[in-house]
Amino acid sequence: AEKAAKSSVVFDVKPWDDTTDMKALEEAVRKISIEGLSWGAAKLAPIGYGINKLQVMATIIDDLVPSTEVVEEQITELEDYVQSVDIAAFNKI
Repeated sequence: AEKAAKSSVVFDVKPWDDTTDMKALEEAVRKISIEGLSWGAAKLAPIGYGINKLQVMATIIDDLVPSTEVVEEQITELEDYVQSVDIAAFNKI
């Protein structure tokens, strides 16, 4: 059998401001469950004014997750925490 094609994605998740609970934000992101998506390492990166963004890695199986938009939409729906989401990196693996 052929090995399933996978992609590695880094999502940049920006909070509303410096009062956003980043631990809760990360936990909420990790609760997003989509078949073919697995979450990897995450770190906080400063974006200025005392605000950090969450950079979280994910591996997706291309056949099961044809587009990162599905994932981005679900992250964006965490509107208590999330102002915006961007793709910081995308690589076929």
